[in-house]
Amino acid sequence: MTVVEDFGRGAERWLGNTGKLRDAVRQSLVARQLDEQIAESFPVGRRLRVLDVGLGQGTQALRLARLGHQVTGLETDERMLEAARAALADEPEGIRERVELRVGDGRETGAQFAPGTFDVVLCHGVLMYIGEPGPMLAGLARVLAPGGLLSLLVRNADALAVRPGLAGDYEAALAAFDDPSYTNRVGVRARADRLDALTTALSGIGAPLRRWYGVRVFTDHAADDAEAPEGAAWERLIAAEERAGETDPYRSVAALLHLCGVRG
Repeated sequence: MTVVEDFGRGAERWLGNTGKLRDAVRQSLVARQLDEQIAESFPVGRRLRVLDVGLGQGTQALRLARLGHQVTGLETDERMLEAARAALADEPEGIRERVELRVGDGRETGAQFAPGTFDVVLCHGVLMYIGEPGPMLAGLARVLAPGGLLSLLVRNADALAVRPGLAGDYEAALAAFDDPSYTNRVGVRARADRLDALTTALSGIGAPLRRWYGVRVFTDHAADDAEAPEGAAWERLIAAEERAGETDPYRSVAALLHLCGVRG
């Protein structure tokens, strides 16, 4: 088993970078890709039941609630959950009523929810902290309704050498070719996944891969405190990232992979 650490050690640093360039690119691209997949899976205007496992500060959960969906968020770290609660408190009452926040581990979804409870299940930035993701993926698929959408955002093991290589840390780059474990930007030991292995895993749990995207092809090397540009500069940046994230061979070297499977 690959040894990883609890994300809690990095929660404060993570929250400190919320809204910075790298986070803004991630959230914007994932939102666009997720909306595209929802549109392909469900009739226009249908109100969906959404589970967000490891919702973090709640960016995607709140966005989906604003679109009219009923959202349940699970989070194990109290600091992240408090940030999500604070963000939710700033929303209008109608949106607050559509969101339920729970303390919970995604590996225990079977104990909390009946089979087929949700139309959409999100698991973004979580698998890198799970040593053996198989049981968790099976649990997520179990609570997904037939025809439901499973959205995974993971660190790309096939591109793990890119960031240290571009930074001139060739020792770390060489190690990354053979070892999927790494220390991330918030100082936590984590684990990356490979597209082919996750494709096999999704088929095994009855939610075969329908589409995958790359996230942060051009901006992953940016400093933690780099600010997102505004106006036309932001539009050009996000257009380039979006194009690269859906185009070979660029998406293969993205820092993150966004995989979307559909429950059979």
